[in-house]
Amino acid sequence: MTPTTIQLLGAILFAIAILHTFATKFFERLAHAEPRHAGLWHLLGEVEVVFGFWAMVLMIAFFAIEGSTPAIEYIESRNFTEPMFVFAIMVIAGTRPILNSASLIVSLLARALPLGGSAGTYLTVLTLVPLLGSFITEPAAMTLAALILRDQFFTRGLSARLMYATLGVLFVNISIGGTLTPFAAPPVLMVAAKWEWNTAFMLSAFGWKAAIAVVINAAATTLLFHRELSALSPIGRQGARSPLVLTAVHVLFLVGVVVFAHHPALFLGLFLFFLGVAHAYTEHQDRLILKEGLLVAFFLAGLVVLGGQQQWWLQPLLMSMSSSAVFVGATVLTAFTDNAALTYLGSLVEGLSDDFKYALVAGAVTGGGLTIIANAPNPAGVSILKGSFADESVNPGGLALAALAPTLVAAAAFALL
Repeated sequence: MTPTTIQLLGAILFAIAILHTFATKFFERLAHAEPRHAGLWHLLGEVEVVFGFWAMVLMIAFFAIEGSTPAIEYIESRNFTEPMFVFAIMVIAGTRPILNSASLIVSLLARALPLGGSAGTYLTVLTLVPLLGSFITEPAAMTLAALILRDQFFTRGLSARLMYATLGVLFVNISIGGTLTPFAAPPVLMVAAKWEWNTAFMLSAFGWKAAIAVVINAAATTLLFHRELSALSPIGRQGARSPLVLTAVHVLFLVGVVVFAHHPALFLGLFLFFLGVAHAYTEHQDRLILKEGLLVAFFLAGLVVLGGQQQWWLQPLLMSMSSSAVFVGATVLTAFTDNAALTYLGSLVEGLSDDFKYALVAGAVTGGGLTIIANAPNPAGVSILKGSFADESVNPGGLALAALAPTLVAAAAFALL
């Protein structure tokens, strides 16, 4: 297929955006070296801004080359439901009542484990919360896990090796942990209705394998860093307790947003109502993570705009692979695109074999932890945890290296079990 000028430009800008994610520390250093324009350099050093910035460049070029009508039609053809949903669910899941409840459950389960120090809490967070993502959605699970890890581990002077290892396992486990149901993981959601994949199918084909991989990844990391984790005394959730009625109201809002996740008019209405309740009871709230949620939504919206121009080369590449090769191909391609985009492209093709469908989705979720753009919830995790890293940024190479072993475990589970 011969690409149009805009498609070719979109592919070039997409590649530049990926390279930009590896260069955020350069812009942060530039901000210190050139204080006159420090604001601009700090902006370009925010990884959540990267894809939104280059999407803006694409749209400016679109208006200049094609004119306003085609450019507006293209934007209006994009589906921005996921960025809006991630924003809403992040803010609600990050509230004190929800975090208190999640931390209490984690603490109770951790006490039952024969592990010293904070190792039991660490193991529970990396096992339970990713699997819980199959029911409350992956973005909500990522928000909860990242906030608990930040408050109970990352702010206590962990070694860089442990922080990167934790981030790698968290991202992989969240990506595969949402496959117990057909509605929680974005790459599964893209194909579930068309391919008639229900909860029973997901549990039998993906769920039990994912659960085994999640446990192995979490247990192996806990064992590897057991000495450092055991030296940390366990701490509970910081802050005052939330009234039971208010907690129940927050849970209802969370459930409501999850239930109507594919209907923006409904879940945004619930979210606005939630903001009113949160404002009315500020004494029972911590700071709402509105800034973090908006940055993540901006990142994902930019990915939607740029990603829409990649179909011309990505779909033929996928479809040229055999059923046996597409598993590896999807795992690798996910790191450079987005796993939901890959499976969506596969859903457009008729007559795929069951083996091809399984391999495509299994590969897409397996590679979901390798980069920040590989899985939609990843930017949320980075946004919450990056403050504990050097220069307040996560090194993409360090993340990929840390996620490699958990990715191989997930690959083995889906390919061999």
